[in-house]
Amino acid sequence: MTATSRPAPLHFKIVIDAAAPHAQADFWAAALHYEVEDNSALIEKLLGFGAVPAELTVESHGRRAWRDLAAVRHPDDPFQEESGTGLGRRLLFQRVSEAKTVKNRIHLDVHAADGEREEEVARLEALGASVQRQVKEAGGEWVVMTDPEGNEFCVH
Repeated sequence: MTATSRPAPLHFKIVIDAAAPHAQADFWAAALHYEVEDNSALIEKLLGFGAVPAELTVESHGRRAWRDLAAVRHPDDPFQEESGTGLGRRLLFQRVSEAKTVKNRIHLDVHAADGEREEEVARLEALGASVQRQVKEAGGEWVVMTDPEGNEFCVH
């Protein structure tokens, strides 16, 4: 590395533990206007090679999906054609056996268009989110909500 170059930024995804990863992916895809990833081509290929057992898959949206994982990606971001995996803004939901018991250490902030916070909160409630409280502070106003599994997020 030279003095004028810098390392390339790292690609990342946010991984969220879930009891029902496909339901969470459906909620967040609708909430963010994202797309549920389609990993079926990769899964079918791996099944064909005998590399993974069918028990690791389920049917979701009429196609083969991973049983314990589901992801959503921004519709305008690049993705791998072979695997369907997003290469940009992405949330991955992974099945865990234990229930959520404490407040999130990280959460998403969703930003509504100017003057449309109330409408956005109502839309998210219709998708299965719940309002926890409304916050008004010197620095701004927002609504604290939870997704269908109780994960906190804020609508600004």
